[in-house]
Amino acid sequence: MHLRNIHRYGYDFQKLIVTHPELENHLVESPTGTATIDFSDAASILEFNTALLKHHYKIKYWKLPEGSLYPPIPGRADYIHHLADLVGKGSKNGLDIGCGASAIYPILGNSIYDWKMVGCDVDDESVAFAKKNTSKIDAIEIRQQIDKGNIFKGVILEGESYDFTICNPPFYGSEEEAVKANMSKQRKLGTYEERRNFAGHAHELWCNGGEALFIKRMIKESVAYKGQVEWFTCLLSRKQNLKKPLKQLEKLQAEVKVIEMATGNKESRFVAWRFKS
Repeated sequence: MHLRNIHRYGYDFQKLIVTHPELENHLVESPTGTATIDFSDAASILEFNTALLKHHYKIKYWKLPEGSLYPPIPGRADYIHHLADLVGKGSKNGLDIGCGASAIYPILGNSIYDWKMVGCDVDDESVAFAKKNTSKIDAIEIRQQIDKGNIFKGVILEGESYDFTICNPPFYGSEEEAVKANMSKQRKLGTYEERRNFAGHAHELWCNGGEALFIKRMIKESVAYKGQVEWFTCLLSRKQNLKKPLKQLEKLQAEVKVIEMATGNKESRFVAWRFKS
């Protein structure tokens, strides 16, 4: 994890329970005898995330619709910290593409670095929940992307400028792929129930072509907004998906950075690019 990520030092479950008592019902004993939670259980992860947000980020209200994506807070915070290294210190304006019901990136960006954030999503329910989750934070605005065929168009308004965009795109290319991956993960965790350990609705988990096609579309559309955005960024979970977007960006003569991240045993990265004036 990033050196500034408070979660790199582990979790004090007793303090988290004081802040969020509901978490206590989900504690289990690890093989070493310490307190932990069942990370294959969506309900446990939801209460754990809620406790982290309350305790470390002073977020008093955070609710998600049943079955929605439960974002792992430590990993999301890592993206924010690495992004801060990229864009530098001081007041920043950011745009989260696909903020989901949790609006987790706008919340963390504002809480950690006092960034002003706009979050957008295509889903009615997600937008409604995101607005409720950020209603007490004046520096966050939630917008709805009306046209699912667009990424930036209709969200970035005329005259606006952003220091960065952030995005955690739908990972899978189809529902079948998502279910298959979920079952494989459950077997590794020692469980065999047909469930996703972070839950998630269709628009959160998969889209045509998965993350590879999504970033291709994002790069293509970003050219039209190069005068309004300093850095475009997008998470890529699969390293094998790097080659094509890097080649696409090379053809566009963009400045490119690949920021590697690691949370526990999970490795990921985000691609950052900007266009020369």
